[in-house]
Amino acid sequence: MAGEGNGGNGKEGKRRRASADARRKKILEAALGVFLAEGYVATRMDQVAARAGVAKGTIYVHFADKEALFRSLIHEEIGPIIARGTTLAASFEGDTRDLLRALARVMQREVLGTQRADILRLVISEAPRFPWLAAFYWHEVVERIMALIRAIAARGVARGEISSTALQRFPQIVAAPLLVSVIWQALFEPFEPLDTEAFLDNYIDVLMRGLACERA
Repeated sequence: MAGEGNGGNGKEGKRRRASADARRKKILEAALGVFLAEGYVATRMDQVAARAGVAKGTIYVHFADKEALFRSLIHEEIGPIIARGTTLAASFEGDTRDLLRALARVMQREVLGTQRADILRLVISEAPRFPWLAAFYWHEVVERIMALIRAIAARGVARGEISSTALQRFPQIVAAPLLVSVIWQALFEPFEPLDTEAFLDNYIDVLMRGLACERA
């Protein structure tokens, strides 16, 4: 009987954890919609609660305040994409050009084609007023991307595919087209649509030709 009771408690505990995880996910999804619609400053927790279909107090069970909610949103929406790119780079067996193209496909599919691009636009617009946001995004996202690009550059040099050290010194070179794509989609897409897949492919081709030899 005791074993059955423990088993029942175990199942009940798992059920409660699953329910709590589902509520947390629902809150984050609602928060994303409100943050993107209202901006960070104007977003109120009661708006998030209403959109998530939960009591306002339920949000505070999972998140201490609006800042914690926004931090969790970035961590859970953007963090896994960087981790996926890092795993891909670590196991990739092709040349550097193909590796960069594979990573560009991940970014195009998982960021540019989703609301994650809107998160980046929101960070760009809000970070100047909130130093904590710029610092958090730097450590959570940008610093990890810079490290990944530097590792790819070192790999290319070791394989004899890159002779220039520019990419190791300035990893922003690789990050630049992602930012251009995000800004272009937000501002200029109605005037001249951007084929981001072709844009990234061509950018990588031009980049690799430039990195293949030192220039005086």
